[in-house]
Amino acid sequence: MSIQEITVHELADRLRDGAQLIDVREAHEYVEGHAPSARLIPLGEVPARLAEFPTDGEVLIICKSGGRSMRACEFVSDHGVQAVNIGGGTTAWIQAGFEIVTGDTPA
Repeated sequence: MSIQEITVHELADRLRDGAQLIDVREAHEYVEGHAPSARLIPLGEVPARLAEFPTDGEVLIICKSGGRSMRACEFVSDHGVQAVNIGGGTTAWIQAGFEIVTGDTPA
């Protein structure tokens, strides 16, 4: 199965349309800065928290650069979740000049 990958510019458009975003980095990385509305589910917790991934539409998944999020996408896709990877991750999001939120909760 091939995982769809989108750019951070496409991510920004989809977030404006109400898309759901999951950040699979570690908590300390998330607190330092994340895309608005991103919910934290660290990669190591994805299998145990699979029920938190919606199955009624696509779920966008982000990490620092795209590697961990791709692994998460592959795992959840195998369990019926329509997952989309964010190429370049949070690093690309920040480099593109998009807003970031600090702290431990989504904006």
